[in-house]
Formats: sequence, C-alpha cells, structure tokens
Amino acid sequence: MMSRTQLTLEPEMQRRARERASQLGVSFAEYVRRLLARDLGEPEQCVEASAVFNLGDSGGADIARDKDALIGEAVAANRSASER
Repeated sequence: MMSRTQLTLEPEMQRRARERASQLGVSFAEYVRRLLARDLGEPEQCVEASAVFNLGDSGGADIARDKDALIGEAVAANRSASER
C-alpha cells in the first residue's frame, strides 16, 4: 500500500521534472518514486516476462487452467532469487 506525500518544489524544478517524466513516458509521481528508489538503493519492483517461461515439463497439467498459480510461483521464485 502506498502513502500520499506532498512536495514543495521551485516552479522551474517542477517544470523540468514533469518534462523529464513525460520524456520517459511515466507520470510525475512514478518518476519521483524511481528517483527515490535509486537513491535509497532499493531494487525496482519489476518482474521480467521471462520469469514465466521455461517453467519445465507440465507433467500433463492444464496450463490454461493453472496459469495464474504458475505465474504466481514464477514471480515468487524470481523475487526470492533476487533477494539472496
């Protein structure tokens, strides 16, 4: 869950930050979150699509029926691997 934070910026800094966010194709809030995460050394919360491929032999499982569980397992495995 996210919490709301208010910032006070010089008008020129705000203009430049909004312009940079636009160049990156993200919202101003996402731009600020990324800067903070980078400065604080926290890993970005992004899961690569490759985490759901090459899961191995399905053993006859119905992948279409079990896809949500399989994707969840792949994401959890990717997170635990990156935390080590």
